[in-house]
Amino acid sequence: MKDGKKLAAILPAYNAEKTLERTIADIPAGLFDDLILVDDASRDGTVALARKLGLHVVVHPRNRGYGGNQKTCYRTALERGADVVVMIHPDYQYDPTLSPEMVAPILAGQADCVLGSRMLGAALKGRMPVWKYIGNKFLTGVENLAFGVRYSEYHTGYRAYRKEVLAALPLELNSDNFVFDQEIIAQMVANGFRIAEIPIPTRYFGEASSVNFKTSVRYGLETLLVLVRYVLHRRLGFKSKQFERRTGPWPPAPPSAA
Repeated sequence: MKDGKKLAAILPAYNAEKTLERTIADIPAGLFDDLILVDDASRDGTVALARKLGLHVVVHPRNRGYGGNQKTCYRTALERGADVVVMIHPDYQYDPTLSPEMVAPILAGQADCVLGSRMLGAALKGRMPVWKYIGNKFLTGVENLAFGVRYSEYHTGYRAYRKEVLAALPLELNSDNFVFDQEIIAQMVANGFRIAEIPIPTRYFGEASSVNFKTSVRYGLETLLVLVRYVLHRRLGFKSKQFERRTGPWPPAPPSAA
């Protein structure tokens, strides 16, 4: 299946001690050549457990946020020779057993990125809060209009990428917060990368991380601002380097730990 490709799973972690071992246990044996956990200054035993489980561990001395964590994840994966990178949240909110389905379209040459869509499944049956479901559908509809494409969900944390996508996009210009996920999609669409979707189940439970209403509202507004910048770039001639292919050596230097 892998056809000589090196597959890496990245796990952006923050206080994931309670769910990490269960997540790792569900990753199909032999699929990944590298398991990388980036700890974003957790206050529990995430780092010690990850090392005990044999993961390659990178520790942020201070919290850099969800987007900042992903930047380190992708940089580390490419430095270690990954050809395909899958993001698996260590809070067990996304099903690790579906990793083969996530990478299959990429390995078959049919996609550059694969998104695991809860909206193709039964999101509400998986206990997604109604207000999150409505917000997700609304933002996805607006994004489809802005991007001129049609996908079922952009707000999933279950994603797989070809290394060429991660190397080509100026990820260092993206936010260190949750809106990073929407910025990278806008960058892919702007540069013609192929995005595929697979249905995934929805999991909401006590130990899974979930942002509150206030953070979700901020995320929604920031997503709309991304769309404004995208439309200005693609349709109105106000070019932004964020939506162009990156220049300079890859990977860029990591941010200062200060």
